[in-house]
Amino acid sequence: MTKLLYMDDSYLKDFEAEVLEVVGEEVVLDQTAFYPRGGGLPEDTGIIFKGQEKYLVDHVRKEYDKVFHHFTTMGLCSGDKVRGIIDWERRYIIMRMHTGLHALASVFNRRTGALITGNQVGIDVSRLDVNIEKFDRKLIEEVFLETNEELSKNRNVKIYYLSREEAFKIPGIVKLAEVMPPNIERLRIVEIEGLDIQADGGPHVSNTKEVGFLKLVGVENKGKNNRRVYFSLEQTK
Repeated sequence: MTKLLYMDDSYLKDFEAEVLEVVGEEVVLDQTAFYPRGGGLPEDTGIIFKGQEKYLVDHVRKEYDKVFHHFTTMGLCSGDKVRGIIDWERRYIIMRMHTGLHALASVFNRRTGALITGNQVGIDVSRLDVNIEKFDRKLIEEVFLETNEELSKNRNVKIYYLSREEAFKIPGIVKLAEVMPPNIERLRIVEIEGLDIQADGGPHVSNTKEVGFLKLVGVENKGKNNRRVYFSLEQTK
């Protein structure tokens, strides 16, 4: 089992670990700060050191309770003590995008009752799919303006855990149209104070001021009731 260090500290940039398994070109560690691809988010990349030896991590995936780190070259063995360093510049962009996406989804839901039908966080451009019946460019632009107003209020972003029973008592905890939170008894909750609360397993910034502003870069029709919006980040308005 791999302990997921990023669940409790999104700002953890480096960590110590032990190699549990070597499977082909992948390594399983006893703990990791590398976020594995999933939930609409890309994986972290970075470096793992064994002493002075350096191994580049270019892909990370999770399978059941293990996180597999793929290396461009191999040389590690089970029992090796290592140090991992994530690509922080990349991670921080992902965190800003992710928190911004939560805020955007919340404002869409508040304004229209729309649920999320899909999402993908990227480094340059991210997308959010919402089940709005009518294609209304003006409404979408208004949602972006309102979202940026909310982000500018310096709202704290809190991470904590609740039992599944407690979490499902909170109105609006689920904003996904077709997917429920994983069937586990203890859910990780991400709350943007005064704006949004969702069960979520990815890294986030600690305050909305870090997001900057969301820039609408495109809109597509993706079916009868599905609208896809693309956005990028701007540090200042």
